[in-house]
Amino acid sequence: MQAPQSTVDPSEIAKFEAMAAEWWDPNGKFKPLHMLNPCRLDYITQQIAGEFDRDLRDSLPFEGLRILDIGCGGGLLSEPMARLGAAVVGADAAEGNLPVARIHAEQSGLDIDYRHTTAEALAEAGEQFDAVLNMEVVEHVADPLSYLTACRQLLKPGGLQICSTINRNPKSFAVAIVGAEVVMRWLPRGTHEWSKFITPDELYDLLSKAGLNPVDRKGFVFNPVSWSWRISPRDLSVNYVTASVKPG
Repeated sequence: MQAPQSTVDPSEIAKFEAMAAEWWDPNGKFKPLHMLNPCRLDYITQQIAGEFDRDLRDSLPFEGLRILDIGCGGGLLSEPMARLGAAVVGADAAEGNLPVARIHAEQSGLDIDYRHTTAEALAEAGEQFDAVLNMEVVEHVADPLSYLTACRQLLKPGGLQICSTINRNPKSFAVAIVGAEVVMRWLPRGTHEWSKFITPDELYDLLSKAGLNPVDRKGFVFNPVSWSWRISPRDLSVNYVTASVKPG
């Protein structure tokens, strides 16, 4: 059988493998993700709870749901999903991330199925999930449409995909590249390529072409005064997130 075509960009994988050991250091190279994570989790949990009629006040509200965290890195999203009761598969094409993720999950008493694989390979294997978390990955792949199509194939009918990325405009260049990589040095230079950023309308179009129904989009907005992130229904100028559903 012919191996499934991969949209993985080797140069992008090398960037993140070089930073793997720092995943759980809140003041290290992944500081921006640690700062953003509560905001991301708020959006993700609200969308999953709404789609699957779950009460977040329950002790294990996501019990019985199978969730894929694609591009899981060190497990910053996989672990909260497991704590909420979901059966979690964390997948990453950067093999160096996974030992860090596995050790941290074990130390945290969590059972998470971490795999060195791609969305395309999982789809080829017939894997199915209730929800796919596709966070800050699409701007790093070689072929966004093929990648999102594989993610759609991984969803059960009625399944939910949460996909976040970065808008492409002068402000995003100033904030996400000049600000984050040059001025604040939160990320190594070259972590992002502005030309690979995707506008909200472009992403909605890609999601639709991939066979998904986009149902929501919001912005993640950083406040430099309070040094915190918030969800915005209107400001999608830099970081933003979408929810889309696979037709039943």
